[in-house]
Amino acid sequence: MTMEPHEVNGRRSNFVHLLLSSHERLTGSSLCPSEFTDADEEARWLYESAPFGLLAHDASADPVFVYANSTAQKCFEYDWEEFVRLPSRLSADPGAQGDRAAFVRSVTERGYASGYRGLRIAKSGRRFWIEDVTMWNLRDVDGGYHGQAAVFRSWTDA
Repeated sequence: MTMEPHEVNGRRSNFVHLLLSSHERLTGSSLCPSEFTDADEEARWLYESAPFGLLAHDASADPVFVYANSTAQKCFEYDWEEFVRLPSRLSADPGAQGDRAAFVRSVTERGYASGYRGLRIAKSGRRFWIEDVTMWNLRDVDGGYHGQAAVFRSWTDA
């Protein structure tokens, strides 16, 4: 399930609904402020204004990003078109691949995990830490698995 940028910027696609509802089911908290009553407002805020990075990859054998909000795009230095073609494993520093893989596996098994800190690499080669990370499985209400999403609430250069 992939999106075009206009789907994120204008209307709440099925994917954005999946992202928000699966996060709330698993963590018990919402990613969006409670002031939003309109799905379009939520989707627009998540993509354009959220003060955190938000990423999601698909369920393929070598998962590829299908979503990256503007905060994540700035941190990783990729635009939308580049991000949605990037295998998610390539977002981690080569020396941090094992740590990233272990975290992804634990989320796959447990549904979600929080408190992660990991070394990542931007398009330019700049290394930075993503911190206060929560990652969760993207599951629809019928239990279908669609990949994983992650929110990182802070980041610092390494």
